[in-house]
Amino acid sequence: MSKVVVYDIIKQMILDGKLLAQEIKNNVKESAKRLKKKPLLACIIIEGNSASEIYVKSKQKACEECGLSSKVVRLPKNTTQKKLEKEIENLNNDKDVTAILLQLPLPSHLNSVSAINKISPEKDVDCLTYKNLGKVFVGEYDIAPCTATGIIRLLEKYNIELEGKRAVVVGRSLLVGRSVATLLEKKNATVTLCHSKTKNLKEITKEAEILVVAIGKKQYIKSDFIKKSAVVVDVGINRENGKIYGDVDFEKASEKCQYISPVPGGVGPLTVACLMENTFKLALKNNKN
Repeated sequence: MSKVVVYDIIKQMILDGKLLAQEIKNNVKESAKRLKKKPLLACIIIEGNSASEIYVKSKQKACEECGLSSKVVRLPKNTTQKKLEKEIENLNNDKDVTAILLQLPLPSHLNSVSAINKISPEKDVDCLTYKNLGKVFVGEYDIAPCTATGIIRLLEKYNIELEGKRAVVVGRSLLVGRSVATLLEKKNATVTLCHSKTKNLKEITKEAEILVVAIGKKQYIKSDFIKKSAVVVDVGINRENGKIYGDVDFEKASEKCQYISPVPGGVGPLTVACLMENTFKLALKNNKN
């Protein structure tokens, strides 16, 4: 089989996050034109993490594309918990700010859970405060965590049936693993949540019809972890020698999957697009326009 034919086959099985992300951003842009006042997304970043700097810049760029305003609050690497939470309080009280995002991860001396829960639930754009997570877990929510939302939107875009399917999520962070497991369950999938202490991980993932991987280890999931004709969503972003790798060995996994999301170009762009959409939704919900 020629390389061209192989490429065409792989192309047909790609879950194209870039394409869907652009659709979402275009919709936000058109909807935002009807607002009297631009929604404003405020990002707080602790300096010293190069990956976080890249992510914040991508969010600023997306705001420009969508006709939204953005603001970045930069704090030094040695900032205190008190100072961080004071800045969050200032943004809570700023009537011009629609949505607040605390860029994670934080340095080890800072408590991210405490800081996140200082964000007003009405401005919690990534839906990580206890109050908003509780709404997600009971199914009474207006917005959900951005990455988890993007994953569900991607599966739905490609008409992938979720009801009754066996789904396995590898990774239990609130930001991704637990959140997407909850959303999959709300779509009536049967969900198993795995993590670093899970025994016989390979045996579990090989049963998955839908496999979502957010473990944070470069190409950890090999083809022998994957059920034939499974749908694989790779959330991992691992940087090494100037290149980006997912948590799944894409080349080998592609030989067995029905669909697979690439890294980059899969979930990453959707996370940012859903952040824009959540910002817009908060503007409408909180009557800021």
